[in-house]
Amino acid sequence: MSKRSHVMLPFSNYEKGKAMTVWTTPPYADPTRFEEHDVTIGTGDRAVPGTLTRLATRSKVGVVLLSGSGPFDRDETSGPNKPLKDLAWGLASAGIAVLRFDKITHTRPDVMNEPGFTPHDEYGPHTIAAVQMLREHADQVFLVGHSMGGKAAPRIAAEDPSIAGIVIMAGDAQPMHEAAVRVMNYLATTNPEAIPPGTVELFQRQAATVASPDLSADTPATELPFGMPGAYWLDIRDYDPVVTAAKLDLPILVLQGGRDYQVTVTDDLRGWRQGLPDATIKVIDADNHLFFPGTGPSTLNDYATAQHVDPAAIAAILDWLP
Repeated sequence: MSKRSHVMLPFSNYEKGKAMTVWTTPPYADPTRFEEHDVTIGTGDRAVPGTLTRLATRSKVGVVLLSGSGPFDRDETSGPNKPLKDLAWGLASAGIAVLRFDKITHTRPDVMNEPGFTPHDEYGPHTIAAVQMLREHADQVFLVGHSMGGKAAPRIAAEDPSIAGIVIMAGDAQPMHEAAVRVMNYLATTNPEAIPPGTVELFQRQAATVASPDLSADTPATELPFGMPGAYWLDIRDYDPVVTAAKLDLPILVLQGGRDYQVTVTDDLRGWRQGLPDATIKVIDADNHLFFPGTGPSTLNDYATAQHVDPAAIAAILDWLP
């Protein structure tokens, strides 16, 4: 290792027409308290690069961070923002060991075209490998998943009994093809300049194809939302994260932004509340999907403004962790 100093839906990397800015250290992070190392997660042509953020000594608690839907890097870079780097630095400043990594779809976008590739292939193997690596530096390892990463976390925890608990940040519970239509309708109203005419109707047709009993691995990707292949959608359609999470004998924290239009209190959090009566659930009213605080209705343009993850979200995780 070399030492360094360092969505649900794919709208959180919105950059169109916006000038990029340099990420700055969040006010709640103290880089003098931790060090960072380059690491490699996985082996062979499926290996991905990552970053281990830790104290000089072993930590009591470690977390593996999982980014949302789309080919994100380890920081979940979204325009000028790096929400997972905010999280990593905020948690590490409090003594938590953190491991984050580039998704395989970021380093190898061609894998989406491999026959049978699923969301579990996208998240599962590298997350479990990351958990095993982090156990060398922390006594207990938790998953902190954002958006689709939060949705994936229960299934991964069900496979790896060494995982001590999961944090679901804006994890979607509504079927993704239905949510895609809902979000497109919202954006057509709030950001009409970014949504070409006919887009909502296109997503309605594509969502109907996903919901159809005729959906198969051979269904052309051009007929499906976001151009993702049939096998990918079959896996998403058949996976219920709430039911999976309810079967876990693990502590669970669900965090939700009150201003989030991608994963909402009404459409998604209701499912977590009903299915996980013993979970800790917290709504941060001011936050959007990336847990950036603000006021008024959240819009697509919010993602292009340089911001940091709300310190209230960092505090909620730290208060919940042992």
